[in-house]
Amino acid sequence: MKKTHRIVLVEDHRILREGVRSLLASDPELEIVGEAEDGLEAIQRVLQLMPDLVLMDLSMPRMDGLDALREIRAQCPDVRLLIMTVHKAEEYVFAALKSGANGYLLKDATSSELRLAISSVLAGKTYLSPGVSEKLVNSYLKGKHPRETESVLGILTQRERQILKLIAEGNANRAIANLLCISIKTVEKHRSNLMKKLDLHNASELTTFAIKNGLVTK
Repeated sequence: MKKTHRIVLVEDHRILREGVRSLLASDPELEIVGEAEDGLEAIQRVLQLMPDLVLMDLSMPRMDGLDALREIRAQCPDVRLLIMTVHKAEEYVFAALKSGANGYLLKDATSSELRLAISSVLAGKTYLSPGVSEKLVNSYLKGKHPRETESVLGILTQRERQILKLIAEGNANRAIANLLCISIKTVEKHRSNLMKKLDLHNASELTTFAIKNGLVTK
C-alpha cells in the first residue's frame, strides 16, 4: 500500500484553497491535512501537523511567504516546501530558493503541472515552472545576478520587516506583540529602530514606505 503524503495548504484566498483541495481530492496518495490564510498561521499549522509538504503562496497578510518559508525551514528542515505564486520575476524565484523552497510553481499552471510539481518535490527533486526556468537559465547565461525582492528592505532584519508589515496593515503595538508572542516594549523598540533606519517619523510614513516597496498592497 502506497504512503499517503500529508499536505498543508497556505493561501489567503479561500476560493483558490478550495480549488486546489478539489483538484487534489481525487489523488489517493495526497491528503490536505491543514490550511492557513497567512504566514503566521502557516507556521503554527506546520508545527502542529508536521506534514510532508507545504504548498504556499508568497503574498499574504500578517507575514508573507518568504518570512514564513525561512521560519518553517529553520524549525522543520525535513518538510518539503513548494511555492505557488503569481510572481514570475527572477528576484522572487531566487529569494524563495535561497530561503529554502524546494519548488516554485506559477499559479497559471495546469492541474497536471501542479501534480507533477508536488510529486517532484516529494521525491526530493527541485521543481521550477517552465516559464521561470527559462528566465533563470537566460539570466545565468548573460551573467546577471538578480537582486532579492528585499531591495531597500534589505537593511532591515527579518523581525523588523515582519513588524513593518503588521504596522502597515493597521495593527497597534499590543496586537503586534500578541501576534508575534513578544512584549509591547520589544515592539516599541523595533518600531523605533525602523523609523531611525528608514528616516521615517510615524505610522503613516511607515505604511506608505511598505506599500511603495511591495511589502503590503492596498
